[in-house]
Amino acid sequence: MCIANTLIIQTLIISSLTMLLCAEPITNIGSQLEPFVDKTLIAKMDNIQLRMHHPHPAEKAFDFNEPWEGRFSGGYVTVIKDGNLYRMYYRGTNTGGTEDQVTCLAESKDGIKWEKPDLGLYEWKGTKHNNIILVGGVLSHNFSPFIDTNPNCKPTERYKALAGIYQRPKDPSVKGIRGLVSPDGIHWKIIKKNPLIPRPKWFAFDSQNVAFWSPAEKKYVCYCRIWIGRKRLKHKYIDGFRWIGRATSSDFLHWSAIKPMKIIHNDESVPKYHIYVNQTAPYYRNPNIYIALAVRFMEGRQVITDEQAKKIRVNPKYYKDCSDVVLLSTRAGTNIYNQTFLSSFIRPGIGLERWVSRTNYPALNIVQTSNHEMSIYLSQNYAQPTSHIRRYILRIDGFASLHADFDYGRVLTKPICFEGNKLKLNFWTSAAGSIRVELQDKSGNPLKGYSLNDCQEIIGNEISRPVYWKHGTDVSKLAGKAIRIMFELKDADLYSFQF
Repeated sequence: MCIANTLIIQTLIISSLTMLLCAEPITNIGSQLEPFVDKTLIAKMDNIQLRMHHPHPAEKAFDFNEPWEGRFSGGYVTVIKDGNLYRMYYRGTNTGGTEDQVTCLAESKDGIKWEKPDLGLYEWKGTKHNNIILVGGVLSHNFSPFIDTNPNCKPTERYKALAGIYQRPKDPSVKGIRGLVSPDGIHWKIIKKNPLIPRPKWFAFDSQNVAFWSPAEKKYVCYCRIWIGRKRLKHKYIDGFRWIGRATSSDFLHWSAIKPMKIIHNDESVPKYHIYVNQTAPYYRNPNIYIALAVRFMEGRQVITDEQAKKIRVNPKYYKDCSDVVLLSTRAGTNIYNQTFLSSFIRPGIGLERWVSRTNYPALNIVQTSNHEMSIYLSQNYAQPTSHIRRYILRIDGFASLHADFDYGRVLTKPICFEGNKLKLNFWTSAAGSIRVELQDKSGNPLKGYSLNDCQEIIGNEISRPVYWKHGTDVSKLAGKAIRIMFELKDADLYSFQF
């Protein structure tokens, strides 16, 4: 009788687990690449870590050494890859005051060697031999352009930009974010006098406010700098955190109300700290995933002494704080950032120069610079004579990976459906390591011909390699059906997969 009862209980447990597996919603990933920047598609991990990787510093891109540039240049930078040309837009100023700020352009054929073109557009102290594209005061403070991929975009407005901060002048045109357009990314004009996005109740906008056309949402999306939790006491603001808000628009001219973003880690809210710059943009290999290289600003966390500050000649107002870069991600149409990893994505480098206020700020956009690497650019040594831009490199899709040590580990995905006829992996194993892949039905049963034992062992280091089973690579008969993927790893990293 006891044995019978045990068998009944076991049967009920198995039945319940099967029902739970079947009850999970199905995510249609189509043929989009899926990097492991979050746990959205992960159902279960056994002896596996989701491990973050760190960009490595490379060469200096260039110094801010022109007369119209200087120690307060950079700050809010945008890098755009337009065909075979890389463009970098940045602020030029040697005083930090809005009255002398200009927008400058650098160009590169490979994203590594940069030049400052002689554009001859604006006069600066008696000469037009410079790379200035905009003399805009508050507009140049945080000018942030993008290429408009909206299929209905006018050719004369192929480039668009947001710029401007909230101040308290009598002129209402600067009380919010302005819009600009350009046919070529060099010659710009303001869309209209009044702001596209007026000042919200959260006094904000004084850092980079970014926008882009989202093909997934079929609208323009803006991530802007706001305050949360701020209180007003008489004529002063107290407490609160620099934060990120989100707004959308169907035409770039009329924007929705700004909603604060929520940052979560393992389904729980992340403790609040200042997020000064968000740098959110669609990942170029999957525009449904937005990657944010956000600045974690540690206000009042002074690292260097007064004597050390004098030695590196940093402006006295800019060494009482420090900052690093954290990795956030969000999916199209949501107001939630996933901070899968609480630790720093890019730490400040060696040298006292990197441990001052407003340094280590990343440029907007991650661009591919070879067949196997991406580049990220940081403004460094802010408020110092040595202020410059430095390039950092990262493996393609290499933000994070599923990682297994020498013991075998397994990962099971949630139910998905896909389009395509092959499954390709971005991976890296040791000489003794390996990866195998099993395709299962929605209930978790191995599909005939696609089990672990049918899979050829995968060894090596490649950005895109097809998975082979005994019959070959073809998975087209499973397209459009609900399946799960089981990855088995040994001493290996799996960065992404794609059908």
